[in-house]
Amino acid sequence: MKTWILAATTLALTVGAPLAAQEPHFGLGVTVGVPTGALNSTTYAGGATESYDSTLGLQFTASFPVDRSLAWRLNLSGQTFSGHVDEPGQFRVNTQDAMFSIGADAQIFVGGGNAQRHIGTYLIGGLALDLERFSSSYDDPSYYPDTVTNKSRMGLNVGIGHSMRYIGRWRWNFEATYHKTLSSHDTGAGDPPAADFIRLGAGVVF
Repeated sequence: MKTWILAATTLALTVGAPLAAQEPHFGLGVTVGVPTGALNSTTYAGGATESYDSTLGLQFTASFPVDRSLAWRLNLSGQTFSGHVDEPGQFRVNTQDAMFSIGADAQIFVGGGNAQRHIGTYLIGGLALDLERFSSSYDDPSYYPDTVTNKSRMGLNVGIGHSMRYIGRWRWNFEATYHKTLSSHDTGAGDPPAADFIRLGAGVVF
């Protein structure tokens, strides 16, 4: 673990200096997370079914252009998925997955897009550290958690976005991305289900 931390720190210091010289573009937006795969529905061996609903979230980004077509982006996002576990002959158990993600993305601007001005259409690809808090509450309307499990998992983000000028430095920004959990999602071994979902976002970039 210390080796990974040292390597990550060295990489951040090496990459951070040239990025600091670029003029960054900051973004703030509202997102909608739509569960897919195991997060949408998971059936366990005993017949219990766990599922989660769509939710709203927030996203903050800092995009550092390298040239006209490429930018590196810091991506901070958070949302809480609410769901439930139903098991034959048992009371329903309410569940939540509160997720905060720290992501590093590459933005590739295509067509007439311009990374330095953050205008046009761009492709997104990157990794994220997902800090998740899984909790459950036994039929409690006010949701006081009875059990809590904290997980740190690796995630993948891929998608597409588009920015259009509004006024001055302000731009309208729209994104559609897919998030996939890459680690610690073996439900047979006791892990929580993979937090796979589609993220639709709208906001401003300046």
